[in-house]
Amino acid sequence: MKYSAVLFFVFIVGLVILADTDRLPVFIQSAYDFPNGDKLGHFILYGLLNFFITRAFLSSLPSRTRGWVTLSIGMILSFVITLEEFSQKYFATRTFSYLDLFASLLGVLVGGWAAYKTKRP
Repeated sequence: MKYSAVLFFVFIVGLVILADTDRLPVFIQSAYDFPNGDKLGHFILYGLLNFFITRAFLSSLPSRTRGWVTLSIGMILSFVITLEEFSQKYFATRTFSYLDLFASLLGVLVGGWAAYKTKRP
């Protein structure tokens, strides 16, 4: 699970960099071509990111309570995601959106809940 978390994190960082520099590949841009496709993308991507990272930390920190680990990871990710969304105000090619932020944070919540409810490996 640790490798999945690291690889997915690198994937997300790559997507953010490509979006910030207006270099997203056409096949990724086309995924957003339907109404609210970007909101769905935020929800799925950040939900999966939180799921993978939380599961990795749950297995790495067995002495910590599951709730503490899940909440801590979710809060840290929520802070970073909020900073990233607000940073879009400073990129001509990006658009800040409270709805995008809401979809991202909802994804974090659902991903964290799913990781919390999943049995230990």
